[in-house]
Amino acid sequence: MRLSDRKVLENFQVSLELTPEKSRLLVVGLGTTGLSLVRFLNHYNFQITVIDNRDYPPMKAQLLDDFPDVPLITGKFNDHDFKGVSHLIVSPGLSLDQSVIKVACTQGAKIISDIDLFALSTETPIVAITGSNGKSTVTTMLGEMAEASATKTAIGGNLGTAALNLLDVNVALYVLELSSFQLERTSRLNATAATVLNISEDHLDRHKTLENYIFEKTKIFNGVGVMILNKDDEAVCNMRRHERKHYYFSLKKLTDFHIKTRIEGDYFAYKNCELMACLDFPLVGHHNQANVLAALALGHAVNLDLHKMCDALKNMKGLAHRMQTVANINEVEWVNDSKATNVGACMAALEGYQHNVILLAGGDAKGANMTELKTSVQQHVKALIVMGKDAPLLEATLEEIVTVYHVETMIDAVEKANQIAMAKDTVLLSPACASLDQYKNYQHRGDAFIAAVRALEFT
Repeated sequence: MRLSDRKVLENFQVSLELTPEKSRLLVVGLGTTGLSLVRFLNHYNFQITVIDNRDYPPMKAQLLDDFPDVPLITGKFNDHDFKGVSHLIVSPGLSLDQSVIKVACTQGAKIISDIDLFALSTETPIVAITGSNGKSTVTTMLGEMAEASATKTAIGGNLGTAALNLLDVNVALYVLELSSFQLERTSRLNATAATVLNISEDHLDRHKTLENYIFEKTKIFNGVGVMILNKDDEAVCNMRRHERKHYYFSLKKLTDFHIKTRIEGDYFAYKNCELMACLDFPLVGHHNQANVLAALALGHAVNLDLHKMCDALKNMKGLAHRMQTVANINEVEWVNDSKATNVGACMAALEGYQHNVILLAGGDAKGANMTELKTSVQQHVKALIVMGKDAPLLEATLEEIVTVYHVETMIDAVEKANQIAMAKDTVLLSPACASLDQYKNYQHRGDAFIAAVRALEFT
């Protein structure tokens, strides 16, 4: 349940030294999360100022309409605007390494997050999900499984709705997708069940090293809740805390949640109990089977009915921009996996294909090591088309094992793929890179791919 205002304020004072009377809060970044913070904090009469280094942040008009009395500072950051602040709530999209933030912290400002505020505002069970790949799918999957179990559920966080906008007295379960950037500034999350699905190099431009990235991901396990661990991932297994209750999931090993093989086919299984034939699950790929096992483990940890969860799985639809079939033209399949913003996601996408993929890749590699792609490309890719900021890096890394074409735009990439594709080939947009060098986000990139492919159908 959502706690009373009195209890919420008590929690804030005890855990965060945060009070309406004495605290001065600076909300840094006016996106969806920033606006949710203003709405939430305004309800408790906190002293809030909002600052954004853009002249026209996306939620500026709505802030001015809904909260005209809340001060807003836009444009380049300066130290003066951060002085005298007791608490900083910094957008996940902004690095904590910025000098103005570091100076404010040396002067006594405490960094907190919207996830901290959320966790201290409810006693309703929270499931928290992170990982390099698959977190949006598992979050969506678990939400649908919970609803099938007649459990009123709200999902959000890094996916969809900002966490603070989810708070509702009628909700019986919260399912939060959390990024490493959100976890980096979160200290009070005590999820009922939590998982790190997997680890591969990602966001090294912000975290600098893989060890730092893993450290931030591990914060999802702060607290005393049930740990859901991928037994096939060494980095995740090393996060286990022996005093804590835990469930493992694995595609390769016999463990709590696993794949059971019988003569007639494979089954999703819990211990020795067969739950559902893998063929009854509509999404393809081993990575999606791992997602199913993780979702089942998380649901079981919060007492959802296993059989009702399986009923929901049978009707699952894939997420947009995640292994989304766009068209089949002259026996060539065109697949949009724009959400594959790191190497691990691209490798997972390539699994299951024969050596018949024309791969479209490139964008901002975020400091990742592209050499991890070599084996997957060698096994599954017949031609590589690269574009974007780090196209030269991909080309230099992979040109010895596959024919590489360098193009400038998505339209060029689709046209080149159409020229070289043959019947039974798959043209796969799975960039292994972020999109912000050329697009607003991965959805915008995927939409550009879809539009270019659709144009082929009319030529």
